[in-house]
Amino acid sequence: MTTLTDRTAAPPPPDTPAYTGRLSRHRPPDRLPDDPVAAESAYRLIHDELLLDGSSRLNLATFVTTWMDPEAATLMAEAFDKNMIDKDEYPATAEIERRCVAIVADLFHAEPGTPTGAATIGSSEAVMLAGLALKWRWRARRGLSRGGSPNLVLGSNVQVVWEKFCRYFDVEPRYLPVAHDRYVITPEQVRDAVDDDTIGVVGILGTTYTGELEPIAEICAALDALAASGGPDVPVHVDAASGGFVVPFLHPDLEWDFRLKRVVSINVSGHKYGLVYPGIGFVVWRSPEHLPEDLVFKVNYLGGDMPTFTLNFSRPGNQIIGQYYNFVRLGRSGYTAVMEALRDTALLISGGLAEEPAVRIITDGSAIPVIAFAIDDDAGYTVFQVSHELRARGWQVPAYTMPPDAQDLGVLRIVVRDGFNADLASDLVRDIRAVCAELAAPEPASSRQRSHFAH
Repeated sequence: MTTLTDRTAAPPPPDTPAYTGRLSRHRPPDRLPDDPVAAESAYRLIHDELLLDGSSRLNLATFVTTWMDPEAATLMAEAFDKNMIDKDEYPATAEIERRCVAIVADLFHAEPGTPTGAATIGSSEAVMLAGLALKWRWRARRGLSRGGSPNLVLGSNVQVVWEKFCRYFDVEPRYLPVAHDRYVITPEQVRDAVDDDTIGVVGILGTTYTGELEPIAEICAALDALAASGGPDVPVHVDAASGGFVVPFLHPDLEWDFRLKRVVSINVSGHKYGLVYPGIGFVVWRSPEHLPEDLVFKVNYLGGDMPTFTLNFSRPGNQIIGQYYNFVRLGRSGYTAVMEALRDTALLISGGLAEEPAVRIITDGSAIPVIAFAIDDDAGYTVFQVSHELRARGWQVPAYTMPPDAQDLGVLRIVVRDGFNADLASDLVRDIRAVCAELAAPEPASSRQRSHFAH
């Protein structure tokens, strides 16, 4: 008797015209194969498996860029083989990195002179570097003889990388709770939480949960008053991962950056609204004095004596090329036009959803292009059911609960990115309203008529 295993075990003749024959009918291996296969076969095997992934363009859960100009993709492909750390071998790429840091520092109104910062693997590495600088400067202020245990004041709405920083580098996190109808921290909370062992306060420009802008200027003012009255003099770091490439163009008069003297460092994600494929980020400091020299290493075994301040060593240079392409290609007015278009699309979505009786808009996308909304408790269905039904229609819209003290509230979030146009936005609103109508219908879900896809 011939089994399925018997039929698929033997490789087909090399000239088999069938598609499956050209793939050699290999199953995806989970150990290193004994023999090589043709490049086309390896490509097709992996390419076809990746068809099972969702469409990145319809993934409204991620902040990460999913579309760039074809010319940018070409430039990035040409730089895949360049190791960013090897600045002596790739001086042009190193110079482009320096220009990118200078552009970001200038955008955030850093002090004139030599820009102080680094390109990183996303904001996660940038956060670690900024946190280390805060801890080192606190230690210098405090003095080793005085002891003390460092703490960091931040909201419970921060991204998980801050929890990682505190755990990895032995810093006590002092989480400030949010509340119903207030999903950001307040100046009063910050003022009451800091002490002499506080290495810094983290304010968020575009929270992960709702896209809101925390009151950075008001927090700084509260800390200024506290220091003037004899209290601790605590610096502020701004986590601008999501909003750093949005707010300067949509809200240029809003003071949140180095225009505020208490802000000493800022991180931003180039692979979010910097409009670059992942993963690229930046950390910049107000001036060189805010980056302790002890954290900067100098190496000469790559052909030149060069300073480096990163957690990673080898890293690709192509994301830097993509970021510089966007800076050159778009300029200030181009970024403004992109962000205005994304905001308008976000407002189109939130305006359409507001017409649905069961939907409660939390953020409408006017601060940064992120919409967060809840479903009324008496609707008869939850945000998790809405998310599940939308996935069946091809949309990936995350549902989650809010941070502690508001964790009983479920929320759906839509991130509008470049490449998501008004037509898609209208389709999304239509599908969300259709899903809400289906879930609110009295008949059991199993009896509902559905036609999510037509082939």
